[in-house]
Amino acid sequence: MAKVFTIPVLPDLSRPRKPRSSDVRYIEGQRLIVEAMRYLAQDGGEQNRAAIELLSEHFRTRFRMSDRPLQ
Repeated sequence: MAKVFTIPVLPDLSRPRKPRSSDVRYIEGQRLIVEAMRYLAQDGGEQNRAAIELLSEHFRTRFRMSDRPLQ
């Protein structure tokens, strides 16, 4: 069995942060997942609960909270 070593690295605060740019495909992916969750909830919320929870977990772990859909 392999061992995992973590070496803590302090962030360099003197380096300027570059602004995040929104990727249209990334935002579109968020929109599609939300639409799929809505469809599953309307089609039968209790029957599709496992699928909705799976999509919800993916949504919460894969996307940045700072991303917003373009309007």
